Amino acid sequence: MIQEVQTDEWWEDVTLPMLEAVRRRLRGLVQLIEKKARKPLYTDFEDELGQATQVKFAEFSEPDQFERFRAKARAFLRAHQDHIAIYKLRMNRPLTAADLAELERMLAESGVGGRELIEKAKQEAHGLDAFVRSLVGLDREAAKAALAGFIARKQFTANQIEFVDLIVNHLTEHGAMDAARLYESPFTDLAPAGPESLFSPAQVEELMRALEQLQVRASTGEPAH
Repeated sequence: MIQEVQTDEWWEDVTLPMLEAVRRRLRGLVQLIEKKARKPLYTDFEDELGQATQVKFAEFSEPDQFERFRAKARAFLRAHQDHIAIYKLRMNRPLTAADLAELERMLAESGVGGRELIEKAKQEAHGLDAFVRSLVGLDREAAKAALAGFIARKQFTANQIEFVDLIVNHLTEHGAMDAARLYESPFTDLAPAGPESLFSPAQVEELMRALEQLQVRASTGEPAH
């Protein structure tokens, strides 16, 4: 592998999972590199200050109004997890029209955001129920139940079990999951080449269907089977 990464061919069409796999395999060898003494470098020049200019960094700027609304809504909803409508969402149970109306009333009267922000949340999440679930997440047992069809009658290895646990953790926090997330950290920390390196093609397809079904039903109020 060390010889291969020194060739131009290896770097053609290189992917993040490939780089991560190399990093994980080489990190134990770094300590064996022979250390070389370096002479100190001295400089002698006068530091000159130019005219000051103001630079604004995006990551340190004040979050926009919608992000503040999301943060406030998350805190409010998690403080009211025992409410019947929120409880249903966390348990992956369908909501009635009355449940949705009650959720909207709660948010509107809580003071966390106005009608415009609530409407924007409904549009971006494709439904108020999907928006709320993304903030309160799924109950852990409900998340496991949503994957029960994929897990049933399978003898998983330790790495496969850990991979599934990562999915359950994500569902517990966010309520649903885009299947594309399986090719990002923390999943690639365990399977750099993606789920295909741990599961058979048929199992990967079954897992994808389970996640897609859960994501669709998070915005329709229907329970995943």
